[in-house]
Amino acid sequence: MPIYDYNCQACGHPFEALVRAQTTPVCPECGSAALEKRVSSIAPAGKIEAIRMAHRRVAAAQGHFDHYSPSDKAKLLQGKKNI
Repeated sequence: MPIYDYNCQACGHPFEALVRAQTTPVCPECGSAALEKRVSSIAPAGKIEAIRMAHRRVAAAQGHFDHYSPSDKAKLLQGKKNI
């Protein structure tokens, strides 16, 4: 399910919503279905790298990197792009 950003045309409330296929979202403030889909802002580059590394640390703690050699695992967890 993708997350979309919307702006309610009735009350002006901006919000984001998980939208399933065949589902029409409504404004959480006023219940209107008159919505305008907005362009989602992206995370700043530094945030993207921090998020990616946080997910890699969690994956390593859960054992998902066990098929890598110790040196490759260290490279992954230090943020190096090449293995």
